[in-house]
Amino acid sequence: MGTFDINEPRIQRSEVLILEDPNFTKENVCIVTGAGTGIGRATAIAASLNGLTAIGLDINEDEGKKTVEMARELGGDVIFVKTDLTKDEDIENAIKIAADNGQIKYVANIAGIQYVSPIEDFPMDKFDYMQRLMVRAPFYISKLTIPHMKRSKDGTGAIGNMASAHAHICTLNKSSYNIAKFSLRALAQSISAEGEGKIRGFTISTGFVKTPLTLNQIPAQAKQRGISEEEVVNYVMLGFSRVKDMMNPIEVANIFMFGFSRHSRYLVGGDLLFDGGMVLTYAELKRTQSQS
Repeated sequence: MGTFDINEPRIQRSEVLILEDPNFTKENVCIVTGAGTGIGRATAIAASLNGLTAIGLDINEDEGKKTVEMARELGGDVIFVKTDLTKDEDIENAIKIAADNGQIKYVANIAGIQYVSPIEDFPMDKFDYMQRLMVRAPFYISKLTIPHMKRSKDGTGAIGNMASAHAHICTLNKSSYNIAKFSLRALAQSISAEGEGKIRGFTISTGFVKTPLTLNQIPAQAKQRGISEEEVVNYVMLGFSRVKDMMNPIEVANIFMFGFSRHSRYLVGGDLLFDGGMVLTYAELKRTQSQS
């Protein structure tokens, strides 16, 4: 089988969830990590179209500039800040720039990478990098932004973390990714435990989304499992989902907008599971298959 061409879907303005919220104003800032591609790009654009000042962070400057251009084409405005999330000084600089552009109110911790390997072969430098990018950076960003939220007029704010179905179930050869995603749920709950109902943390857990991260997994998964790339898509990625199609990035971005909005006042430490039934039907499917 040839390599699958999963192109990142083009965002249409009509696909963006626009919500009326008194805090969705240009004066308020929404920081989005991983804004160069995929879910981060879509979320930065959605935030800008919802009237917020969107600050997009990514290490990839070329793709970050494309996000800015795409937002403008749709009538929005994203401010891009080149940021290496594994460097504290870069994070500190990005937060300063965000604060200079308005009142920091929302954070979407989305940046992430994948590495496929059994635990016994997993390179420790890769493990450490993934944990620094996907656990330490969201924690440090939260640490730096929560004081800004508390100083806002109503003292409220929300931090959404991009989790995954892998924050609920652990699949083969993704140990570091599984650990990171479970940790992001714990971070959201910790933020909420300390937030007194005003500073909210939440997570979003999806199945597979049409992003470069997904595309890049397919060849490695095929090699590790000794199956074709088509079988990876149909049986590994979508095999336990009741919906036999990957989500579009803008669909996930819309969930972030809902989570930030006034409609989610009771979303305090919770997880929004939009996985096509992958998690809640996983055990039953496994049991049925083992009996067949």
